[in-house]
Formats: sequence, structure tokens, C-alpha cells
Amino acid sequence: MTHLRTLLWLVLLWSSTVFAWEPFVVEDIRIRGLQRVSAGTVFNRLPVRPGDRIDEKKVAAAIRALFRTGFFKDIRFWRDGDVLVVEVVERPSIAAIKITGNEDIKTKDLLKALESVGLAEGRIFNRRLLEKVESELRRQYFSHGKYGVTIKTEVTPITHNRVAILIQIAEGKVAKIKKINIVGNRAFDDETLLDQFELGPTSWFSFYTKNDQYSKQKLAADLERLRSYYMDRGYLKFDIRSTQVAITPDKQHIYITINVDEGDVYRLESVKLTGKLIVPPQELVKLVKLGPGEVFSRKRATETSEAISTRLGDEGYIFANVNMVPEIDDEKKTVKLVFFVDPGRRIYVRRIHVKGNSRTQDEVVRREMRQMEAALAKTSQIELSKSRLQRLGFFKEVNVETPQVPGTLDQIDLNYSVTEQPSGNLSAGIGFSQVQGLIFNASVSQNNFLGTGKRVSFEFNNSQVTTVYRVAYNNPYLTLDGISGGFSVSYRSIDAQNANIATYTTDTLAGGLNAGIPLTEYDRFNGNLDYNRTSLKTGGRTSDEILAFIDEHGKSYDVMTLSMAWIHDDRDKGIFATRGGRHSLSVLASMPFSELSYYKVRLRGRYYFPWTKDLVFSLHGDFAYGDGYGDTKTLPFFEHFFAGGVNSVRGFRQNTLGPRDSNNNPFGGNVKLVGGAELFFPVPFLDEELSSAFRMGVFVDAGNVFENELRLGDLRYSVGLAAQWLSPFGPLEVSIAQPINAQPRDDEQLFQFSFGAGF
Repeated sequence: MTHLRTLLWLVLLWSSTVFAWEPFVVEDIRIRGLQRVSAGTVFNRLPVRPGDRIDEKKVAAAIRALFRTGFFKDIRFWRDGDVLVVEVVERPSIAAIKITGNEDIKTKDLLKALESVGLAEGRIFNRRLLEKVESELRRQYFSHGKYGVTIKTEVTPITHNRVAILIQIAEGKVAKIKKINIVGNRAFDDETLLDQFELGPTSWFSFYTKNDQYSKQKLAADLERLRSYYMDRGYLKFDIRSTQVAITPDKQHIYITINVDEGDVYRLESVKLTGKLIVPPQELVKLVKLGPGEVFSRKRATETSEAISTRLGDEGYIFANVNMVPEIDDEKKTVKLVFFVDPGRRIYVRRIHVKGNSRTQDEVVRREMRQMEAALAKTSQIELSKSRLQRLGFFKEVNVETPQVPGTLDQIDLNYSVTEQPSGNLSAGIGFSQVQGLIFNASVSQNNFLGTGKRVSFEFNNSQVTTVYRVAYNNPYLTLDGISGGFSVSYRSIDAQNANIATYTTDTLAGGLNAGIPLTEYDRFNGNLDYNRTSLKTGGRTSDEILAFIDEHGKSYDVMTLSMAWIHDDRDKGIFATRGGRHSLSVLASMPFSELSYYKVRLRGRYYFPWTKDLVFSLHGDFAYGDGYGDTKTLPFFEHFFAGGVNSVRGFRQNTLGPRDSNNNPFGGNVKLVGGAELFFPVPFLDEELSSAFRMGVFVDAGNVFENELRLGDLRYSVGLAAQWLSPFGPLEVSIAQPINAQPRDDEQLFQFSFGAGF
């Protein structure tokens, strides 16, 4: 093919210069045949100007210059008197590119790949590009494990010197990894080592993980994991000798063979810190995560370097280098590890810039900043500022860059970029809940009212269980120090029987004030003072326990309660957190002059642990206890705790676990214990943008409510699968759960959900 192109070039050059050129001085130049290419483009590339003397050598150079533009498929020069005439035939432009047969890779992704090699609508068509096109498309499909792909291209000329390109793709089947062999391992068996790999033979979960689809990038990552596994266990001289990837003739299966040389285990002889330490050495020594006599671990050595860098960053040396220098003794199989500290210059922050907050006021963003302008740059403060912005719930994404100020060596700017997301709701709606049935609601709620960060809400809700009218306001920065304040006024009517509870109805008129005080960056103290007037209504089947309470205390109660809560929240973000946790301890008690005297204590917590890039493990627990005091001997029954349902022990009907009244209706209890574990993972087959609003999880739930005493033997357990969606209409959660130790009187409910929709 190369020889053919060379021959065509020579023939073309000969055809343009076959006529004998007698040198002459060019008085003018005329261009003929242009359609889309401008004359200016030709004149700019043409190495001949009026007044120049032209000969055969210059003609050949001019032809080469114009051909190099790629715009023309034929060029002819001739002389008309003292006028140089250049006649060109333009290459056609690409009017349309159509791709058929592609299912595994989206058309837009393929078109983007073609554009990278120069083929796109509106561009000049060059037939030589078709080879690159087919090569690029094969590369794309090979990265998806489809080695049997066939590609056929058709070019159809259309009017106005244009072409339409049709690319027909037969993707074929994905080549699956049949086996991965590791040769040369003695210290660890194949199963242990292959557990470190993302790639592997086809398994039950391969339809989701796609671990059986080979890619060069994934294999490189797996080899690095293998290397890290050995080096974290002392095999300092571990080496991957070779890697062979073989595909079967039918291009359906792939075999991977990895040859390794483990080497010997090395131990630490000594660990030393040197260089300009800046901070007291005893502080840095505490950050060293390995010591003499231990097996060498690259992971812990790297963690030590990072910890020292972070500590120096808090002193303003945010670009400090901590280099790990090992001195290896191959005879003794020992390592002397030296951490050389180079702090560099102390860095200051000149300006903090924020962009992307089109709705949120600049003040709302800046008051979350813990890194100040014109101050020393501190790594922990820069990251803490980012974390606080993420926990606001106003922003979908927060990023920070630290460019150096031009012309300086010790100053940077902080550029925070945010992507806003809806932080409120304005709707009239209708929804359905398995517990509350048909729900009519109208609400206006805004967590970021007019971009001020204040929360304002008006709510109306009407269902078979609950009728609510509520107005609430909260200012998270009532003072510059972050003290919050607000109020709420509400009316609530609850028909307990329709919520799977005993037969009674409560009407409650309430009003309250709230305040919060920040204790640390992650800790907060909240206090509420509330007044509640509650009226009870009974029915023909009201239980003996409720009637006895009414006989003793009456049907209406004026109660003033004071509640206090300590909250610790160090989650990385407010929605779909991946690390950190939130736990709280709260105490609520009625004031002595209230008509009912009782108290409640509650301890709740949820923790998130990143397992892998896509998997997050979570633990949660909820313990509560309540009782009466003074003239009120027990916790009022309408203040009881309940368990069972979507937000409790899934697989059991909402509020049905625990003690029952004389009519065998769920009655709740004054002691509650609920907990569980959940492994979250992204929803299969969704792109990155959609997956940020969805997640799934497998879970184990446990819990129950009790009367007066905790009986662990009566806990109920369930396992299942859940899905969550942050929809435009509000959160939706669906779960399928199987109770493990349900008792005869328990109400089971395998499928549970709750959602609402506006219209």
C-alpha cells in the first residue's frame, strides 16, 4: 500500500511538471476550482508570490506544500502569459457519519474516538484515514473484550462534493477470561493471590462486575496490586518476570500467565528521620507506622510519608517532600529505612476564589471556610473547608485547586468550584405509602432559602394515618460563630390504628424554639424547648391499657419538654456518604410543672467504611429508653418506641414488632434496640452521572422493642436487598427482605417501599 501511494505521488507530480517550464517572473496568481477552501488559505500555503521568478523546482515545491494541507486530491499548475494559474480539485467534505451494529459502546463514544483520529462531520475527507478509523474502532472494542469484532466502511459520494460514511460493526461476543495462572509463587497459593485481582474467570457475579472481560489497563492494575501484596509483606525484591496473554483461535477465551520471582522476606533494621524536620522530632516519631524488627511493608512506609507531609502541611509547608530511602542489605535480608524530610518553602494563601455558586450567596460558602486568606496555607484546613461545603447538601460536587501566584514562590490561590443541586422543594402532590396509604400533600421547603443558607418550610400533609400543618424556620448562622436558632409551629393528628398500632387518635398542637452551638468542627450541641397540647380520642375497641391510662391521667395534656442533644458528624458528604459517620446522644424530659412527667434517652449512630472504590460498608445502631417520673409511673403509651419497617427492621411490617395490648395490637415499648450492617454498591449498567443518584445494598437488620427490660434473645433478624433513589420528587427506598427468626404473631412483609410524587 505504501509503494502504491508513492507511485501515485510520482505520477501526479510528473503530470503537473511534464511540460517544460521556462523560468519567468510571476505578475499575478489565479486560483481555480475552490469551493469551500478560501483563496487566502491557498495563498498562505503557496511559496510563490507575484514578482517571484518561478521555475520547475519551485513548481514542485509549491505542489508539495499544497498537498500537505490535505485539502486537495489534485493540483495542476500552468502559465498564461505572465500569470501563474493554479487549478485544484478539493477533497470532499464529510456530510454525515452513520454507525450501525454497535450495542456495547454508545454511538457518541465511538464518534468521539473517531474525531480523535481526524474523522468528523464537516471535516475534509481523506480516504487514508479509514485505516486509522478501523484501527481505532478495533482498539475501542478490544478494550471491552470483544476481539472478534469486524468493521466494514462504505463511502458514498453525494451532492456538492460531499460524502456520507457508513460504518457497519459486527461486535461479536466478548472474549471471556478462562484462566489466570501464576507461576513461581511459593509463599502464597494461587487462590490467595488471585483474590487480589479485579480480573478473573467467569463467576456468578461477572454479569455485574465484568471481571471476566480482559483489558490491558485492568491487568496492569492487577499486577500492581500483586506487587503491593508482596511488598507489604516484606518481599522487597519481588519481581514480575513476564506476562503472557493468549486468545483461543475462535477469539472466545483468554488465558493469562504471570511469571513471578518472589525473592526473600526483608525485615527492618532501623528507621530514621533526617532532613529539616521543622516540628519537634517526638511529634513526627509518633507518625511512624513501622519499627525495627518488623517485616518491611511498603504500604505502612508510604502511610508514614503521607502522615509526615500532612503534619508539615499544617505548619504551612503544604508542598513538603518526604522521600523514603531504603538501604538494603541483601546478605542479612534487612532494610535501613530513612525518611528524608524536605519541607520546601512556607506557603501563604493570597486569595480564595469560589465559582459555580449561581444561586448560593458567596457569604454562605465563605463562612464554611476554615482556611483564611492572607494566612499560612494548611493542608488539613483546606480539606476541611471542602468537606464542610460537601456536608451542606447544597452542592452536588466540590473541587479545590491550589495554583501558584505568578511571580511568587510562597503564595497560592485557592480555587473552589462547586456544582449546585436543588436544595428544596415546591410542590403539590399525591403519593402512596404502604403504611400511610394515599397521601395528599402541599409543601414549600427550602434548605437554602434565597441562597442565604436558611431553612424555611410550610407543610400540609393528609393521609390515612397523619394530618399535618407545620411552619418552621431555622438560621444555621444566627451569630457569626455558627450558633443556630429557629422556631416551629404545627398541628398534627395521628390515627394510630391505621399505622398498625393500637386503636386511638391523637391531636397535638405544638410550638417550639430551637438553638444549636458548635463545639468543634464535627461536634454540635442542640437544644429544643417545646410546648405540646395533646388530646386523646378512643374508639369502641380501645385496649384496656389505654383506657387505664386515661382513667388515671385524663384525655388532654399540656406538656412542656426540654431536649438536649450532642451530635458528632464527620461524614465526607451529606448524601450517599462513603466514609466517616454520624452519631448522637439525646435526652428529652418534660418540665416538672407539665401534666405528664416522663423522659427519653436515645443513642444513635451510623458509620461508613470504604471497602473498595465502589463498595461502602456501613454499620448502624439505635438504642432508646424512656420512663415516667413523679406522678406519671410509666412512659405515656403515645410516646412509646416502635420497630419494624423500612427504616428499622426490614422484612417486618411497620411498627408491629414488640409488645402488644389486650386486643393483640402492636403497643410499642419503652426500650428499643435496632441495628444492622449494609454493603452499598452502585446500580449496574448506569453511567456515572445517573449512578450518583442511585445505589443498592445488601443488608442484615436486627432489633425489637421491649417493656422495661432488654431481652437480647427476643431480637428479630432479617436479610435482604435494598435500593435507594434520590428522585426529583423526594427519596425513594425499596427493599426485599427475608425474616430469619419470625415468630407466629409477627407480621411479615417481604417487599417494602415508600415514595411520593408531585404533579
